[in-house]
Amino acid sequence: MDLDALRHGSFAKLGEAVADWQQMTKRLGDLKKDAEENLKAKADKAKWAGANAIVTREFITRTAAEFADAHTQADSITKILSDTHGELISYRTQLNDVIAQAGKQGLLVLDTGDGSFAVMGKTRPDWASDPSGGTGLVDQTVLDGFRNEIQGVLTKATQSDSSAAKALRLLVDQAKYGFTDASYTDRDEAAKAVAAAGKLAWMAKHPADMSLDDVAAFNRTMDQYHDDPLFAEQFVTRLGAKGTLQFWTEMTHSHAGARGAELETMKDLQTSLGLTLATVSFSDSDAMRVWKKDLIAERNINFRATDSTSAFGALGSQVISSLLHQGQFDTEFLDDYREKLFKADKAAGDSGTHDLWAKGYDSLDLVFGGGNGRDPLEGLFDGLSHNPEAAQHAFESKSDLDHMLGTTRFTDREETLGRAMEAAVTGVADGDTTSMAPPHSATQVKIMANIMHAVADPDGGADLATSGLGESFGDMAAAYMPEISHALAGPGSEAVFVTNSESPSGLSLPDVTRFLSATSADPSGRAGVIYGESIYTGNLVEAHLSNPALFDGSHKQVLTDIGRNAGIIEGIVGHSAANAEVDGAINGERDYNDAMQQKGDYAKTWVAIGVSFVKVPERLGGDVMGAFVGGGVGAVAGGAVDRLVEGQQLDGAKDEALYRSSRDLFMMRDSVSQQTQWSVEDALVRNDVDLPEDAIKDTMRQAVNDGWKDSDYYLNRSKAQYE
Repeated sequence: MDLDALRHGSFAKLGEAVADWQQMTKRLGDLKKDAEENLKAKADKAKWAGANAIVTREFITRTAAEFADAHTQADSITKILSDTHGELISYRTQLNDVIAQAGKQGLLVLDTGDGSFAVMGKTRPDWASDPSGGTGLVDQTVLDGFRNEIQGVLTKATQSDSSAAKALRLLVDQAKYGFTDASYTDRDEAAKAVAAAGKLAWMAKHPADMSLDDVAAFNRTMDQYHDDPLFAEQFVTRLGAKGTLQFWTEMTHSHAGARGAELETMKDLQTSLGLTLATVSFSDSDAMRVWKKDLIAERNINFRATDSTSAFGALGSQVISSLLHQGQFDTEFLDDYREKLFKADKAAGDSGTHDLWAKGYDSLDLVFGGGNGRDPLEGLFDGLSHNPEAAQHAFESKSDLDHMLGTTRFTDREETLGRAMEAAVTGVADGDTTSMAPPHSATQVKIMANIMHAVADPDGGADLATSGLGESFGDMAAAYMPEISHALAGPGSEAVFVTNSESPSGLSLPDVTRFLSATSADPSGRAGVIYGESIYTGNLVEAHLSNPALFDGSHKQVLTDIGRNAGIIEGIVGHSAANAEVDGAINGERDYNDAMQQKGDYAKTWVAIGVSFVKVPERLGGDVMGAFVGGGVGAVAGGAVDRLVEGQQLDGAKDEALYRSSRDLFMMRDSVSQQTQWSVEDALVRNDVDLPEDAIKDTMRQAVNDGWKDSDYYLNRSKAQYE
């Protein structure tokens, strides 16, 4: 910055800009609030159908998000401008003070152009204050002292101005269309992020010089900034796509076989690096669009460490996928990358996919502490599991879905595939226990129907449930209890089994029956079905007893339908589990009991986020139910889960906890009967409904028993349909 520009600058226009941006931020804040509390809130409550469900709902959701991002970006710009404005005024004051002090010493400070300046003694003898007595000769140390002080002020002012300009340009460039969610409290914060990215990028270009302590320091900085868009973009831009993949290749090679503290350090590095790439995947700047395109283009390149003696290193796709296990990546990026990998995987056929990725890479280990990274589909599926929208896109094609399910017989990708399919059909990211589950779209129900059909295939489909996918199938069944109940009850059951699914009748009865039967052979899958049924039954009972207008009929009639449905579902589970035990398909009671305990804490979140919720129709002024444990509908379902987790004892002579035994079919039948009766009791008390207790208990008991007996019919009928 030129001396005179700072010395005489008024910065009035910059001050006006700050004021304008402050007003803009306030107005955008009001619009953001209105979009979230009015526009989006109403859209979330509405019962959408047809094109509105696909187009309008998504448009409103994205619009609300854009208002939020616009406010965030405006707030960041305001704070950076305000901070810079204040700093420049401060530096101007400091500069003028130094120049005034120099004048008192008889020195003259001149701007000599092009960013340079001069400090010299005054040469006119009539300036009595001239310490040189008019000779112009001044102690050089005095001149140097003032020159250095002035240069220091100018340097800081220049840094403030240039770093602010850079941060503002980067913020604006983050999104080609719309706005970025990058948030900064002041100019210094943004500048530090950019500087940290430069330092780490330099280290990543020289991996051979990084000691384990250096890697730990690298991790600490990246842990601090991996969610920062400016940091992430600057880091990968300086490395380039190839350089980013080469850095991770070098790290995995030089730390192969890590143990103890070294292993933990490398796990941290893999996580923080992956999260940084996830952040940068959302940037839509020109530089980042090129970087993402280049990264995917490297998928078939052989990456070798500098000092590797092997001709085989790692394919670019293997390196990329090893960094997708953590964090949520942008949908468009995942779509582009997934299309390329799926095409290659399908070309190899179900049985050939293992050799495609593993052959020649026996020594490869790109994943610290889990797997070896040879199969890039494993990392991709984990990436999809954290982005439900991208996961849904991945399995919309029945051909792709069937292929991926078929490959599980020849690969180890079943667990990550299961998590990705869960995200696709539920709309909830893996590990997310806070976001409200959206209503099932028609596309999601279709994917679920295709999954059920694949498992129902008599030619080995049931084996999918016992080869690593059973737990995910159980979770999916839990989320689809409304649609499953519709399939079992048939047309005309909408008033009983209320739901806000776009396609409540989208599942096939024979497929549903065989899917539940196959899933029951896996202890964790069976536990998921039992918890899901208990939650949905609790929600239904609570909904109908709290709002009789839902069903135009008697309490006894609707409770009978609910109880019979519970008996059918759990009867299918019980009979299938017993048959599987006889056939030696499952390992016994201990695995089942352990699964019930382990699944319990996770199942509690299903109530909290409404994975198996019911919805009072909008025509009755209803709202989403099952999301408010401890108040409103959902508390009964929460109590049902608590009883299952705690293993509450049955009344009377039977000293057995709920569902502790699946060998004794009658004991399991009595468990679901007791659990259903307890839910009704809870709902009656919570809603102060005056119904004859003994009669209601008897109604539920008989309904569950009838459903339990009917489950045999459904099992035999579904089997016959496939013969």
